[in-house]
Amino acid sequence: MDQKDRQIIRALQRNGRATNLEIAAEVNLSPSPCLRRMRLLEESGAILGYRVVVDAKAYGLPVTVFVRIRLERHSAELVNHFEKRVRALDEVLECHLMTGPADYLLRVVVSGLDAYEDFIRNRIHPIGGIGSIDTSFVYGTVKNTGVFPPMD
Repeated sequence: MDQKDRQIIRALQRNGRATNLEIAAEVNLSPSPCLRRMRLLEESGAILGYRVVVDAKAYGLPVTVFVRIRLERHSAELVNHFEKRVRALDEVLECHLMTGPADYLLRVVVSGLDAYEDFIRNRIHPIGGIGSIDTSFVYGTVKNTGVFPPMD
């Protein structure tokens, strides 16, 4: 991936609905080479897909929670079971394998505190093998971007 490819990606991250002509103009390419590069980025897997960014509160999910989970043990069977179950939970938008005191960091969205309690009691606890759960509620967002920084 070269600098021009990165410029294309950043332009698409800023506006995934931009036309090829708009992207080409922004990155100073003619339309044909720009489209060819975008297709190659898609085919190579550098571009994984296209999404709509939605305000969770407007959608009806005003509570964002970061959940740190530590497993009781780290057997392959337990890890695979936990990860498979978490992938199936719609409330979990992200799940990251971490270093430090927690094994996983989940970003969860719910409609309220009752929904979060239900999520923990009826969706997380039944997974089993969990040693601890630590919760942090988001009460404000300072920055949230999907645009990567430029590369030199």
